[in-house]
Amino acid sequence: MTILITGASGFLGVRLIERLAKQHDVLGMSRNKPNSDVPFVKGMFDSLEDLRQLDKYEITSVIHLAAVTGGCSEEDGLSVNLLGTRRLLRYLLDRGCRKFVIASSIAAVGCLDPEFLPLSFPIADDHPCLATDAYGLSKAMVEDLTRYFSRKYANADFIHLRFGSIASDETWSPEEVELHTALSLPITQLTHVLASDVVNAVEKSVESSNHTGVRVYNVVGPDATCDVPVIAKLRATLGDAKLEGFDFSYYEQPGNEHKPLFAMEKIKEELGHESVMTTMPKKRMNALKSI
Repeated sequence: MTILITGASGFLGVRLIERLAKQHDVLGMSRNKPNSDVPFVKGMFDSLEDLRQLDKYEITSVIHLAAVTGGCSEEDGLSVNLLGTRRLLRYLLDRGCRKFVIASSIAAVGCLDPEFLPLSFPIADDHPCLATDAYGLSKAMVEDLTRYFSRKYANADFIHLRFGSIASDETWSPEEVELHTALSLPITQLTHVLASDVVNAVEKSVESSNHTGVRVYNVVGPDATCDVPVIAKLRATLGDAKLEGFDFSYYEQPGNEHKPLFAMEKIKEELGHESVMTTMPKKRMNALKSI
C-alpha cells in the first residue's frame, strides 16, 4: 500500500515514517520536511492547492495526524480540524482512497473541562461528546463527519484513535500523583500514553483488514498516571458528592486498582493492540518492584 501521513514532520509523524517505511511505500505531507528519505510534499492538508501536489501518487491509505491542538479557538478548531479534514477526505475519496486512520483525542469526550464527568467508568470508546472546548468539539465533529462519508461510501474504512496525553518514551518522567496532589484536569492528567504505544496502535490500524464503516478506539496507557488507586484519587480530587451514583466495581476487582480511566478492551479484541509501556510514576513502579 501507499500510505499518506499528514503532519509528517511532527512528533508522531517522524516515528511513524521510521516504522512504516520499512514495509510500505510512505508519502509525507507537512509544512516542514521530515528527516527522512521518503517522498515528501510540502503543504497544508486543508489547502486544495497543496493537495493537488498529491495527484501523481496512487494513495491507498492515509494516517491523518495534522491538526490544530488543544487550546485552539473555535475558528481554528472548526475551520482547520473539521472543514480542513473534510477537504482532505473529499480529495482522497474522490481519488479512490478507502482506508483512513485519523488521530482523534480523549478530549472528544469533554475532559478538557475542569468540571467534566463521564457517563460511566471506565470511559467507553464510543462515549459521546460533552466538550465545552473547541478542540474537543472539533475532534468529535470529525468523527461525525466520517459517519456522513461512510453513508455515502459503503466500502470506506474509517478508524479514529482517541489518544490520551502523549508523552515521549525518551524524555518523559511522570510526576508523583498522591492523594493530596492538585489536579486541574483530573481525567486528562491521569491519562497518559507513551509514543511507542501510540505508534503501535496506528500501525495495527493501518495494516488491519478493511472493515467498512466507522470505528473509534481509545488509546491510552496500560495504567493510570497515579501513585494511589485511581478511584481514590478521583474521590480526593472531585469529592464523593460528585461521584455519587457511579459504579466503580471494575476498579474494585483485584489487580484493577490502577487501571486506566478509559476502556482499552475493544482495540485489543478487534485490532490486537495492547498498550504495554507503563505511565505510572516512578515511586509507584519502585514500590511494585519491591513486592
